[in-house]
Amino acid sequence: MTNRVLTRSVAFLVAIAVLLGSPALPPVQGETVQGMYFAKKQYVPKPLPTFAETKGKLPGPIFDENPLYVQMYWKAWELGFRNFYEPKPGSGFVSQFIDAAFNKNIFLWDTCFLSMFCNYGHPLVPGIGSLDNFYAKQYADGEICREIDRTTGRDYVEWVNREQKDLFSRWSHFSVTYVGRDVPAPPPHLTLDALNHPIFAWAELESVRVTGDRSRLKLVYEPLVRYYGALQTYVRQGNGLYITDWASMDNSPRNAYLDKGGTAVDTSSQMVMFGNQLAQIADLLGKKEEATAFRKEAARLAGIINAKMWDRKRKFYFDLTADGKLAPAKTVAAFWTLLAGVASIEQADALAAELRNPQSFARKHRVPSTPADQAGFDPAGGYWRGSVWPSTNTMVVRGLERYRKDDLAREIACEHLRMVGEVFRTTGTVWENYAPDAASPGKPAKGDFVGWTGIVPIVYFLEYGIGLRADAPNNRLTWALTSKKRCGCERFRFNGHTATLVALPSSDPSGLVAVTVESDGKFQLRVEHGGKRWEFGVKTGMNRFTLD
Repeated sequence: MTNRVLTRSVAFLVAIAVLLGSPALPPVQGETVQGMYFAKKQYVPKPLPTFAETKGKLPGPIFDENPLYVQMYWKAWELGFRNFYEPKPGSGFVSQFIDAAFNKNIFLWDTCFLSMFCNYGHPLVPGIGSLDNFYAKQYADGEICREIDRTTGRDYVEWVNREQKDLFSRWSHFSVTYVGRDVPAPPPHLTLDALNHPIFAWAELESVRVTGDRSRLKLVYEPLVRYYGALQTYVRQGNGLYITDWASMDNSPRNAYLDKGGTAVDTSSQMVMFGNQLAQIADLLGKKEEATAFRKEAARLAGIINAKMWDRKRKFYFDLTADGKLAPAKTVAAFWTLLAGVASIEQADALAAELRNPQSFARKHRVPSTPADQAGFDPAGGYWRGSVWPSTNTMVVRGLERYRKDDLAREIACEHLRMVGEVFRTTGTVWENYAPDAASPGKPAKGDFVGWTGIVPIVYFLEYGIGLRADAPNNRLTWALTSKKRCGCERFRFNGHTATLVALPSSDPSGLVAVTVESDGKFQLRVEHGGKRWEFGVKTGMNRFTLD
């Protein structure tokens, strides 16, 4: 066994031991090689898929109720195909990938959301494998940069701690002051700007939900554990919560209150989610003791969030300043507590009420990043001062579903789809973000943005417009059928199956609905329609069902 392998093996055992008892994962010292925990080491060249050649194999939506959505769906895929890339020689990237469509860099935050709509094209298109290139650039202490040059494979230069200083934010121009804990040593490889939004595990499990492919989980488990540990080492404040500077919300009113070591409700909640998702992956891999340790840590952190970040008078979650006071800025970041399962039922009810309140978040187009009752709100968007973002809307919708608030989740999702569709009707494209008080792009916003906005015409349309929701681990497809016209999907892909599903409402007074399913494999189909539910066993070949 080489010294490097010995270092890795011992270090990983130490990491798990630390999770079971000690408060933070110690960095591996003296190692600067990147990608040492990820088994995939090189790219095997193959042709990139093209839209013209692949379109006829992708899911083909049927929606007579609104053909505009079908047009927007295909436009999103066409734009997405423009952003598929092969690794450049010498970049160190190991997989084909979809790019963020923002600049010449790939982004951790964006790529996780991009993978969510690519799941419905799996394995025809680069999707979840795009995350491989981040794991391949992981430092020995577990750090992963949120932004990497797609040509050179180098971390974005401004997020590299070339000064070898203790943790600091280059964007916000402050050094972190740790309160109630030691300053971590050695210093991190990256700045605070690079260490936010730990949502890799969410993306990986979303992929499993749709594709059913669990083979990646063994490959990514150690990189994920290492990344989790690095955030504990460098970004955990002495109060047990997690530090950020701006958390990719560039000009949010919250940012001024995060100065010098303030802790954030979103990144703290994401670490709860991360811990529980690592536990879920550990269970699937048979690592029961490790799963227990992750759940224990996640529960401890959730308790701290509720004790310190919930304002009982305002009935909302807020960031904390460096001196431990509740920050006054109210933002969409608070809703991460739903997706993470941090909120109690009563707290979730209060958050849902905010989403129904037209004076705050229930604007013409929900959910604004800054609500209308917060100083600094911009009705035209103003980027993170009010714009509606497909990324944060996806978080809100999925969080509501976790608390069984399905009606509100679907209402917001369908509203988002409708508003994005209205802007598509007038502009012919999709945008980076949207105005909260008008059917228009946000100001500013990039056009032709696929980009995370591909989630709306693809995922929202398939799952909420047409109503098809995959549950690959249980080999089940649920169809919430609400359209009164012909709808369905050709070549719908999930759990390795390809199925064409069509619902044709009857024109006679009986109201009977005929459903046909042609599939290349067996699965369970649950149909929900008109307050009733039917369970069907789909067999290989043609199936015909009647909803009566």
